[in-house]
Amino acid sequence: MGTLYGISIGTGDPELITLKGLRLLREADAIAFPAGINGKPGVAQQIIEPWLTYQQPTLPLEFPYVSDRQILTQAWEKAADRVWQYLQKGENVAFACEGDISFYSTFTHLAQTLQEHHPEVKIEIVPGVTSPCAAAAMLGIPLTVQGQRMAILPALYTVDELESVLAWADVVVLLKVASVYEKVWQILEKRNLLAESWIVERATCPDQKIYNLRDRPTLKLSYFSILIIQINRQTWENSREFPAAR
Repeated sequence: MGTLYGISIGTGDPELITLKGLRLLREADAIAFPAGINGKPGVAQQIIEPWLTYQQPTLPLEFPYVSDRQILTQAWEKAADRVWQYLQKGENVAFACEGDISFYSTFTHLAQTLQEHHPEVKIEIVPGVTSPCAAAAMLGIPLTVQGQRMAILPALYTVDELESVLAWADVVVLLKVASVYEKVWQILEKRNLLAESWIVERATCPDQKIYNLRDRPTLKLSYFSILIIQINRQTWENSREFPAAR
């Protein structure tokens, strides 16, 4: 039986993939990744394209951007079936995933579905660079230091919890903040945290953008936008300047 490898490929820069991930990607019999929208190449496909060989078949898997559990389950079932066609023949499949494979990843649902239908399936995970780490690197700051407490929230689902989290965390990271940005901005303004808040859009990609939130109650952001709030910056270099923002 073949092995399904979940390979973390980082946030956009093709060089952020690990040596192990790159080796397994090149050795795999087939390459799977989330399909893009409207027939366009997806983010993962664009990241790994420089590393693929022309002999490797590719499997763009459809994972719809919806919250309907029934629709999602059907998509996971279909994707698992496509991957299984290779695994049962003894062929290895590498699933490429943006960021880290275990960090809010579509791969989790694919792997769980496969395991439910085929308990004998072999799965290996290769860790990688997460979006919070990439965004902090692009800002030139440590994500946390010493005893700082950090909270990471998927903003779309947890924005109502932001007020309580800001009361105890030293650093707050909001993932995929675009759809709730205006509400988040109002909360941060009320708490006088706009000067300590930065958005990195498409971190490490050629079209990356960095925004400070002061005087920006509205922003048109892409899906891949992450907000970092440094509530307590006294434990590191207070004089450190952030990179120029738009």
